[in-house]
Amino acid sequence: MNYLITGGAGFIGSHLAEALLADGHRVMVIDNLSTGSIRNIAHLRGHDRFAYVIDTMMNAPLLAELVDEADAVFHLAAAVGVCLIVESPVHTIETNIRCTELLLEIAEKKKKKVLVASTSEVYGKSTSVPFREDGDLVMGATTRGRWSYACSKAIDEFLAIAYWRERRLPTVVVRLFNTVGPRQTGQYGMVIPRFVQQALDGKPITVFGDGTQSRCFTHVADTVRALTGIMDVDSSVGQVFNVGSSDEITILDLAHRIRELTDSSSEIVFVPYAVAYEENFEDMQRRVPSTEKIQQAIGWRPQIGLDALLASVIQYHRDVRSDGRASTADMAPRPALIHAGRPWNGGRAGAHPPRASAELTPDVPR
Repeated sequence: MNYLITGGAGFIGSHLAEALLADGHRVMVIDNLSTGSIRNIAHLRGHDRFAYVIDTMMNAPLLAELVDEADAVFHLAAAVGVCLIVESPVHTIETNIRCTELLLEIAEKKKKKVLVASTSEVYGKSTSVPFREDGDLVMGATTRGRWSYACSKAIDEFLAIAYWRERRLPTVVVRLFNTVGPRQTGQYGMVIPRFVQQALDGKPITVFGDGTQSRCFTHVADTVRALTGIMDVDSSVGQVFNVGSSDEITILDLAHRIRELTDSSSEIVFVPYAVAYEENFEDMQRRVPSTEKIQQAIGWRPQIGLDALLASVIQYHRDVRSDGRASTADMAPRPALIHAGRPWNGGRAGAHPPRASAELTPDVPR
């Protein structure tokens, strides 16, 4: 199979690319490195079944050519991270909706299956824990920038399902719950890499709010198994699936656990939401998924527990420090088509790799 991964130089995308290559598939990645990093995929560049383009998804002719060469598309490109969402709500809304709309429009012409990665954020302020895919989505006021991301991703879901119902484009939506693992950056507010970096640096571990809010963290390897598994079954078309762990922990307990596992002397300090983000910031108190639906569909369950997850992240950041690499997003590569080994041509002799635009615009963050 030939797969296209949008946002494939991001944290999840790079792990997905690895898994698909290991299974014998061809992989093309498009990313503009807004929050992804060329380092995430550097180890794949010598692979003869891997190629990538550094460009914006809004380059419609390029995207059309990439979709045409693919058998199916994993759409991971999106504006994510609470810091980015609060600081750039216009960017967040436009990125999520426009990129998804363009991709679906192009994919519909050739009926290429598209998996759209959504988020647990769409459940908004719902208190019906555990969250079920057919449950109500409870959004906050439009005057609270916090909810712009949730609303834009909900629109993405509506679009994906509408394209299936009205135009018979095979689509599937997955709602990811706090995926974590090696290569994830804390630059945009992701809590585990941020805590780990602070603990290893001996700096205060900053808990936003009072720390009683709880989350369920999923290792990226488990998430990738869910993505590839649900893409492979025809019964997933037109459906929405939660992907996450039910191993719930408060953020304060998480801070203590990371401090212990890193053998750090960092103090734990509390930062009000108004200082961390903005006045009147609202958060979800609990975020726990029901995963019965995906278990029934493909037999998926998370296999990596929280302590093993944390150990893998801690080891990654220690390795980054030991070899002098930066752990935040790398913005260095120039905006041009770059491919490794065999050019992306779907295995057809005589085909030419697509051309990238001469402009790098920041609309494909992870």
